[in-house]
Amino acid sequence: MDAGPMGEDGAMPDDYVIQTSVALEGDGTDIAQARHLAAGFLGRVQAEHGLPVSRRALDLTQLVVSELVTNARKYAPGPALLDLRITGGMVEISVWDSDPVLPVARAADAGRVGQHGLEIVMAVAQGFAVQREPVGKRITARLALADDPDGAITGRPPL
Repeated sequence: MDAGPMGEDGAMPDDYVIQTSVALEGDGTDIAQARHLAAGFLGRVQAEHGLPVSRRALDLTQLVVSELVTNARKYAPGPALLDLRITGGMVEISVWDSDPVLPVARAADAGRVGQHGLEIVMAVAQGFAVQREPVGKRITARLALADDPDGAITGRPPL
């Protein structure tokens, strides 16, 4: 995990980034491994840097990581890469995979079993983006580390 200097007031500057990455090789433990990595990362961010991480932020981060890694494992051959970074009071979850086909959220259908992961991620994230890479694609979701002061639990427009 990369770490940086604290400001004089003990706060991390908004333009400084804390990050970690892991390659996911495609075995059956990838999804659980990614969730544990995310929880450990946020725990270290809180313990080592004193940044507030709400229980809600931890739970939603693990949910988003699980959904994005599941989709990468299901639809893309080969390895995937999970990047987690903290910047400006947000956790940014990014998953790269080798499939160039961009995902599309499907219309709501209460009768459909499964295939709601992208809809879930978009509903809980404060920011969401999909971009093509020279090889494959990268999907990124951003979540607030601290709860809204009003306690609102809503998604936000795309990044």
